[in-house]
Amino acid sequence: MGDQESNEQSGENPSRYVDRGLPPRTLDWPGPDPLVLRALTAAWEDGSWGKYDGPWTRQLAASLSAWYGGAEAYLCCSGTIAVELALRGVGVQPRDEVILAGYDFPGNFRAVEAIGATPVLVDLLPDTWSINPDEVRAAIGPEVRAIIVSHLHGDVARVREIKEICRPNDIAVVEDVCQCPGATLDGEPLGSIGDAAVWSFGGSKLLTAGRGGAVVSRRPEVMQRIRVYSERGNQAFPISELQACVLVPQWSELAERNRRRARAVQFLAEQLTTLHCLIRSRSDPGVEIGPAFYKLGWFCGRSPESSLDRDAFSQAARAEGVALDPGFRGFATRSGRRCRKVSGLVQSRRAAEQTLLLHHPVLLGSDDELRQVALAIERAARRLQIDRLP
Repeated sequence: MGDQESNEQSGENPSRYVDRGLPPRTLDWPGPDPLVLRALTAAWEDGSWGKYDGPWTRQLAASLSAWYGGAEAYLCCSGTIAVELALRGVGVQPRDEVILAGYDFPGNFRAVEAIGATPVLVDLLPDTWSINPDEVRAAIGPEVRAIIVSHLHGDVARVREIKEICRPNDIAVVEDVCQCPGATLDGEPLGSIGDAAVWSFGGSKLLTAGRGGAVVSRRPEVMQRIRVYSERGNQAFPISELQACVLVPQWSELAERNRRRARAVQFLAEQLTTLHCLIRSRSDPGVEIGPAFYKLGWFCGRSPESSLDRDAFSQAARAEGVALDPGFRGFATRSGRRCRKVSGLVQSRRAAEQTLLLHHPVLLGSDDELRQVALAIERAARRLQIDRLP
């Protein structure tokens, strides 16, 4: 998942919204960070900010490597380029096929096309934003070389099951963890199951440098292909020393911030239990997830108890100062000339039509600030005369 998102793709700067009493720090990202300022001062003092390669990029790569138990990390200019590099690294060539969900970040579809490969679209599991393993089985054909498994909107995809499906067919698994840096699955770092993991450091991300990305893999041949493609006298898709400088201190804060965001999600769920029109994803029982919330997702439900026009509700929430935006458009309506579709993509269409996403800065607020966010969402609902359960 890349860095630059349009408003309809839930990337508009929430500080542009009308402030109806919400504290400013619930709207802005990134916020003031003394550790980042200290790192910037150090980079200015030692001159490393202007180097091609220096201590900050090496430290960032080392932190990623350590998180994945010694896997190699390759830093680059964006999450979008990181997806393309990961696909090239696992051996995708022109005229190959790459499986991905019918609801995903648009840059992932285009990364497949950039190589000259063909996207193969499969559906989501019902009531989730996660790729359906059964559809993956149905999509496998002789030209399929890889699959992109994205962990979106607080969901963790069933990547282990997908890996077992792909292994006997020699299909590489690229995990897109751009929305969930630092998340875990049964105690293991998310991204460690696939053949390569992709990170983004875009301006709205949990770890942000305005731009930037990374590919991490334990497979030496994957990283070698990436280096051969990218290094052309110098690195063609670099992250700067100054960008790495601001990411290093954020890394040290990530685990605690992820815990705070997870607690905030639970708090908001409790505050909004009677707002029947917002439905959270159905979690996967039997796995232990250490979550990381970049966008907190809901489905806008339509039921006998309540109904909701997603776009109208998004606009009403923005008017209340809450960064509640529509999700991705998805790919269900893409022409068959650009991709192969395995099914009718019913769940992907639903996700494209009903997803609402809450931008993550509010999740670092106090209980009082979070309560104000919940009240603002309820006010938006009342403005649309949405019925609430008694």
